[in-house]
Amino acid sequence: MSKWQSMYHEKRVSAAAAAAAIESGDHIWFPVGVGEPHAFLKALVERKAELRDVTTHQILAVRPWYFEQETAPHIKHNSWFTSGASRKAVQGGWADFTPNYFHEIPKMIRDYWPSDAIGAVVSPMDEHGYFSMSLGVDYTWEALKKARKVILEVNPQAPRCFGTCQVHISQVTHIVECSEPLPDLPIPALTEEDKTIGGFVAEMIEDGSTLQIGFGGVPNAVCQALKSKRDLGIHTEMVTEGIMELAECGAVNNSKKTINRGKLIGTFAWGTGRLYQFMNNNPMIEMHPVDYTNDPYVIGQHDNMVAINATIEVDLLGQCCSESMGPKQWSATGGQADFFKGANRSKGGKGFVTTPSTAKGGTISRIVPTLQPGAVVTTSKNDVDHVVTEFGVAKLRGKTARQRAQALIEVAHPDFRGELRQAAKQMNLL
Repeated sequence: MSKWQSMYHEKRVSAAAAAAAIESGDHIWFPVGVGEPHAFLKALVERKAELRDVTTHQILAVRPWYFEQETAPHIKHNSWFTSGASRKAVQGGWADFTPNYFHEIPKMIRDYWPSDAIGAVVSPMDEHGYFSMSLGVDYTWEALKKARKVILEVNPQAPRCFGTCQVHISQVTHIVECSEPLPDLPIPALTEEDKTIGGFVAEMIEDGSTLQIGFGGVPNAVCQALKSKRDLGIHTEMVTEGIMELAECGAVNNSKKTINRGKLIGTFAWGTGRLYQFMNNNPMIEMHPVDYTNDPYVIGQHDNMVAINATIEVDLLGQCCSESMGPKQWSATGGQADFFKGANRSKGGKGFVTTPSTAKGGTISRIVPTLQPGAVVTTSKNDVDHVVTEFGVAKLRGKTARQRAQALIEVAHPDFRGELRQAAKQMNLL
């Protein structure tokens, strides 16, 4: 048995024993999404009655075990990007929400927030004593540096990846083994609107561009429409199955990237087992902390950088609300602002805000004269570039307020164009 194997066995404990290391008042950080440690979190919640004022920090929590109101005095959640699991608690006020740019969370950890413990899913240890935090490097990498308790949940389904995501056994305090299936995030079925919007975006992407693509109907439709392109590169936050398919068909080879040439760069991943198998020991893929992947300065160093993200509603100046329903927090800023700012810095860069033209069965226009009261501006009028609906593409960057209003009305649903024109006239925009 090697030195590292011996150390591994010394630190290997049950999930309950790892959870017992958490003390009242501790701040615990979990990675984005599927990097959340299943067995450890379950064991922690089972002993919640013994704890007070424990705070968990996370983007996109997956499992809704501890979001009940009665749990909050024991284990309270601080959301950095609200998910379906945590949304009710955030909106109800028994979970917190911290506004942020994704790329700045590591700095906030350094400057403002405690990190007493981290819990993360990792790949099995290699012969050199290293685990790969491949599913979620994100801000957890920074939290690990401050943490007194480093709890790694080893899952054989987690891929081993290259990049700045390797944790050595000497840095770890507790090892928990778990073979539970990782939560799936399959590609959703595409609507005709998704396909049309995806086609509009793909038409404007040139061979050799570097892409950031999110998850959802339109991003996946874009991926499908890009399969005939060549020499595309990826510098993104989320590695998805759509991105995997672009690499498998040869459309993505990263050969024209200005920096990290030949490498597909991300900070977290979420899909199905097929994606994790594709990532495993793949020399093309590197996973890095979010203050690298999402830094607008780094993003802007890529020539022909393309950022593609969805929104909820857009006003006639181009302000995009992508994270709230009026004052009700739905998600968060995430990396949208990071990548649009970066794309605007890029030589030949482009940003695409995508949205169906209507919501609620066609009864509500997503292009509006002004945002709802309390709505959060995720992408400002100064950062927006293109807005795309199933009715076309509105180029806004560099345009006057009147030109913007006219362009947005032209891509609104025809049923709402008349009232939008009337509102624009009252606002002296037409």
